[in-house]
Amino acid sequence: MSVADVALTPIFKESVHWQNQQLGLETYPGESILIYLTVNGAVTPMRVLESDSIASVKMRIQTCKGILGNRKKQKLVAGGRELARNDSLIKDYGVTAGNVLHLVLHLSNLIFIVVRTTCGKEFEFQIDRHRNVRYLKQHIKNKGKDFVSVEDQEFFRDGEKLDDQKLFHDLCKTGDDVIHLVIKESAEVKATPIHKDVELSVVADTRVGGVGVGQNQIQIPAGVDFWLEPIIVNPKINISPFLQDMIRSTFDGLQKGNHPIRSSEGTGGTYFMQDSTGMEYVSVFKPIDEEPMAVNNPHGLPISSNGEGLKRGTKVGEGAFREVAAYVLDHPKAGRRLVSGEAIGFAGVPPTAMVKCLDKTFNHPEGYDCSSKHFKMGSLQVFMNNDGNCEDLGPGAFSVEEVHKITVLDIRMANADRHAGNILFKREAGGKTLLIPIDHGYCLPEKFEDCTFDWLYWPQASQPYSPDTVDYIKSLDAEEDLELLTYYGWDVPLECARTLRISTMLLKKGVERGFTPYAIGSIMCRENLNKESVIEEIICEAQESLLPGYAESKFLESVSRIMNSRLEKLRK
Repeated sequence: MSVADVALTPIFKESVHWQNQQLGLETYPGESILIYLTVNGAVTPMRVLESDSIASVKMRIQTCKGILGNRKKQKLVAGGRELARNDSLIKDYGVTAGNVLHLVLHLSNLIFIVVRTTCGKEFEFQIDRHRNVRYLKQHIKNKGKDFVSVEDQEFFRDGEKLDDQKLFHDLCKTGDDVIHLVIKESAEVKATPIHKDVELSVVADTRVGGVGVGQNQIQIPAGVDFWLEPIIVNPKINISPFLQDMIRSTFDGLQKGNHPIRSSEGTGGTYFMQDSTGMEYVSVFKPIDEEPMAVNNPHGLPISSNGEGLKRGTKVGEGAFREVAAYVLDHPKAGRRLVSGEAIGFAGVPPTAMVKCLDKTFNHPEGYDCSSKHFKMGSLQVFMNNDGNCEDLGPGAFSVEEVHKITVLDIRMANADRHAGNILFKREAGGKTLLIPIDHGYCLPEKFEDCTFDWLYWPQASQPYSPDTVDYIKSLDAEEDLELLTYYGWDVPLECARTLRISTMLLKKGVERGFTPYAIGSIMCRENLNKESVIEEIICEAQESLLPGYAESKFLESVSRIMNSRLEKLRK
């Protein structure tokens, strides 16, 4: 896509030359090309080499004046595709002179706040950057005897009193703001005099992360400007108690006027849903029409020209279905969830359901009213309390068992978007660290081209699966899984069903031969952008071995035969 294809402010040659000088981007000889970087609607010209890797381009962006953000927090999109492989060259993605690269910066949702009293006592808080001053006051109140009531606290910054509705996001853009908290005494409050003045240091946290049936016509009571209800395609399905609790708690929060809070992370619209007190998150909502490259995407990404998503083999608008599918197919060790009744499965995917939701906070470019046309359909997932994501810690902090459960899920679902940032961790009593996989909108793609697993080079991936994990893998049945997805209302496309069948086949055949997660994952993932993976080669060979018009069963038999041969060669 050239710059002419995008409605942007015109850029003249003189301004390009001037901005290149200001940004330290001297003209490179030979193979250099001029591209245009868009961030939040602003356009910046950049000169890069065709032989530059994606990582080096991100590094250059990081050093550019006026463009902030660690490169681990950068996502680049060009021509409707995410430039996800850092070691690939920019020319491998087809980026040429005049192309527009869209940059999405991922700010941490959490900020680290240190409250220091004049007597030297300190209190620490981790606050979502989208929370307001009132929310912090409530946290201070919960600390107990050392602070007075919420009504008697006032924040001042540079002599200016901060309103209770002021967001910390607006106060912490540079990461080194200092806020002075002055506690106002009254006759009704008994406070220790030494706590008259408190200093707050606010810095970015580098350590961290009444319902109806959906198929009926929605009738919103008069005077109500919000709504939430599950989407139930199969009337035989009874919503499990833990999903009912999530939906009810989310509904109660909306009813109390606690609006959704949009996350700073991700390339699509992701909203934290609050409980009735407004003090806790209970769920995460991802609307279909705000997915990356969808019509109402809040990050300014271009609308997909052919319906394909950021990952090859995915379609815009199907992310929510895949989020639900990942949960439905994450079976507990005790058996299928419909039988066992357990909320959390083997890999720990949080409970997820399809819902319709109405709220003015969502992205409504055309305006908003309470009519049914502004309902958002999407996935609603239980919010999991956590201590950060795996980008914040080295892989050595995690047990082999915890990493292996993620590998089983990703291989089986052919996940095209597994990175350290979408694996949360939670420290439990006794020192154990629990891993929680999230963001499964790019699982079960139609092809294996973009399958990537960050854990592939973690040391745990080179360890063999335990007998318990092998038994779990042997219990998996792709045909039963497809029937289950159909039962829940997803008419799985043939190509996606094929992916599930082949990836499950590979996982089971691999463990039969004693292969490690690394060995199996390496078969599924490409070594580089332009070299097909082993699984892609197997599929291609199987297709070439059959006559046109072959039945799917014959194709899978051919895949199985060729896979056996290739695995035996690799084993020897």
